[in-house]
Amino acid sequence: MTTSITTFLTYDTQAEEAAKLYTSLFGGTIKETMRYPAGGPRADGAILSLTFELLGQTYIALNGGPSFTFAQGFSLMVQVDTQAEIDRLWNKLTENGGKEVQCGWLVDKFGVSWQIVPKQLSGMLSDKDIAKSGRAMKAMMGMRKLDLARLQSAFDG
Repeated sequence: MTTSITTFLTYDTQAEEAAKLYTSLFGGTIKETMRYPAGGPRADGAILSLTFELLGQTYIALNGGPSFTFAQGFSLMVQVDTQAEIDRLWNKLTENGGKEVQCGWLVDKFGVSWQIVPKQLSGMLSDKDIAKSGRAMKAMMGMRKLDLARLQSAFDG
């Protein structure tokens, strides 16, 4: 038996716009587009869902109607190597109505929460030297978009 788990994101009507944004940012591709058939709750031929891939993972975006919204308890975490990549993703995901939250979290214009974090952060926060990890935590808590140089400087003391 083959089992898989796919992240399923439900939007009001923005599934295509979201999938196009996400695939443009992460070099992904839209694999399949399903359309509403006649007699459905949306116009015949309107987009029902899109299956897309980001960094080897499959996602499905559905146009399910206005009753579907996203909550902060769910987020997509992206771990990156450089400040330039943090800046690029942060800027694209917060533009046109997205908002900065705290500690590397943001909400895009569709309401999806993202964490844009440097790969190095995990090692800083889990370091056995509690003074170092504490300084990194304190620095992170004071940021919205994470600043890798400031995190490293705090960690190093």
